[in-house]
Amino acid sequence: MLRTILSISGKPGLYKLISQGKNMLIVESLLNNKRLPAYAHDKVVSLGDIAIYTTEEEKQLSEVFQIIFDKYGKELDAKEYKTNEQLQAFFLDILPNYDQDRVYFTDIKKVISWYNLLVKSGVTKFVDEPKAEAEETKED
Repeated sequence: MLRTILSISGKPGLYKLISQGKNMLIVESLLNNKRLPAYAHDKVVSLGDIAIYTTEEEKQLSEVFQIIFDKYGKELDAKEYKTNEQLQAFFLDILPNYDQDRVYFTDIKKVISWYNLLVKSGVTKFVDEPKAEAEETKED
């Protein structure tokens, strides 16, 4: 699901991939549903390719979003996470083994902001079912 959700440097919010053209992508803003081109020189990153550093192995952003949704089930109140201590306490609560040396407070703020934007846009399923389980379900 998150493979088609994009972050574009220099542009606010998140974007849904609509189509691909020659040397550009057509994207739609999750903020206002306006469509615009993203060119080859824009730094475009799929949320499906982002991971959070932990003390063991990296945790996919989609899994982190799913943990947040399972725990809170709604948009987060960003006002509750103003100080660095509040941000750290929040992230330790959802991902106790996150690497505190490599995950910055700005990263945590971005996770909260992106999570809220996705939930507001109706995206609440962040992790795809494993293929084996999905096939078993179809056979039943």
